[in-house]
Amino acid sequence: MKKILLLDGFNLTFRAFYALPEFTNKEGIPTNALHGWLRTIWKIQDEEGPCDTAAFFDSGGSHKREQLLESYKENREEAPDALKTQIPYIQEMTAYMGISVHKEDGIEADDLIACAVEQLRDTYDEILIVSADKDLAQLISPGVNQLLPPPTAKPSLGWRKLDREGVEEKFGVTPEQIPDYLALIGDTADNIPGIQGVGPKTATNWLRRYKNLDGIQDNCARLNPKRFQTVIYQSKELLKNYLELTTLETHHPLDPTPGQTSPDLNALCELLTKMDMNNSVTAAQKRYG
Repeated sequence: MKKILLLDGFNLTFRAFYALPEFTNKEGIPTNALHGWLRTIWKIQDEEGPCDTAAFFDSGGSHKREQLLESYKENREEAPDALKTQIPYIQEMTAYMGISVHKEDGIEADDLIACAVEQLRDTYDEILIVSADKDLAQLISPGVNQLLPPPTAKPSLGWRKLDREGVEEKFGVTPEQIPDYLALIGDTADNIPGIQGVGPKTATNWLRRYKNLDGIQDNCARLNPKRFQTVIYQSKELLKNYLELTTLETHHPLDPTPGQTSPDLNALCELLTKMDMNNSVTAAQKRYG
């Protein structure tokens, strides 16, 4: 079976950074995220056996969403300097591992992953999105699944694969309804307010009955609890705006094609040596040599 992994770069990098204690090389450059990233990617590749792998990173946020909502993601704390220092090295190392690296100024990694899914769905038997981000669940479809990292609160659960049935069990809605669902309840991670008072249970009930935001608007006089009938009627433009924020973009062509690259063992070993990751040098030679 032909399979490709699509890695959510910053999502996995943050996890790698906080999963390990502080390490530095002889020059004082932090390396804990580098260690964690390398270990994580090799583990996933060994367990999933993909033909190809691609990694996607944010670069300058989302210009479109920042225009739609001035406070978009304003609640997020800035990444620690020790992590920011390691990002360029992680991207460099990733390319040397034979993993294509994709980033574009003003377009978020989630949108690049969505574009990759559209571009590659006829090329691979399975596309596996590796991320804990719930926004990406909207991309799940036949041949496209999400691989969730172990939850921080309960790491014993391990890595879990999320398919269409898993999305419905986890959120109570279908993958196609995830943008509508998030527009209604809001998304604290991205600082999207949603409609005040509308929680997951209410949003799920409405979407099961009326399918999408348009259906909910068309039937706002029938909504329960009744206190939301006027609220939803008056929130048409607001919900339209929120839906634009929660819907991933799929129209950006990606060049080069994700996953089509080869390892550079010499360059990888040179970088790992510079970072004093000597055990990883040996592992890389055995893996790629």
